[in-house]
Parts: sequence; C-alpha cells; structure tokens
Amino acid sequence: MNTTVTAVPPAPSALAAEHFAAEFAFETDCWDVHDALAKGADFVLLDVRGPALFARGHVPGAINLPHGKIVRSKMSEWPEGTIFVTYCAGPHCNGAARGALRLAELNLPVKIMAGGITGWMDEGFELATG
Repeated sequence: MNTTVTAVPPAPSALAAEHFAAEFAFETDCWDVHDALAKGADFVLLDVRGPALFARGHVPGAINLPHGKIVRSKMSEWPEGTIFVTYCAGPHCNGAARGALRLAELNLPVKIMAGGITGWMDEGFELATG
C-alpha cells in the first residue's frame, strides 16, 4: 500500500546527498549563528524586517536593514567579500529570501538563517530590544 509519502519514491542516495549538501551553501540555522556570534562572527547578520519589529526584539548583534532598502550604495559600506546572513520573522515569512535575493543580485555572498526570530526563540536564545 502506497501512502502519499511513498507514492513518489525517494531520490537515489547520491542525488539526495548532492541536494542536501547544497542546502548548506544557501542557509544556516539559529544554533550555528548563535555559536558563531559567541565566538566572533565572520559575517554580517541582517534583520530584514521593518524598524518597529526590530525594536520589539531582534537577534543580538544584528543590523536592521529592511529588504527593500538593500541597494548597492548601502551595501558598499562593507568590504568586498563580506558574507551576509539574512533573517526575518520565521518560516511563515519570506523576507529573508527577499533580502537574500537582493544581495545575490548585487553579487554579494549570502545565506539565510532558517527559522528566523521564531527559530531563535524556539532554541531558547534571548532577543535584544531597542
């Protein structure tokens, strides 16, 4: 008996390994960001939500840069080769992807922090305010 889960068989293992390994080039998770921030991050963390949401609570060390304001002139403030990590409210929000797309279109290296604020809080990490 096939369920909707098994009606389409899984990909061959080699193809699955290639696919899942590639995901790490596009995203990181809250735990790894938290660990990197504690050790001295080698990236810039961008909260791409609006200023009011940022003020209510954000990842400590994040810079508020709403995705609509990611433009070449603003991004030139950072040295060439700077890696950016974007996040938004959480899995129900596509702001992190919008910000990442804008950065990629500017030829800047970027990843998304999967889970956003929701994931950060699910891990038990504190938010900064103000």
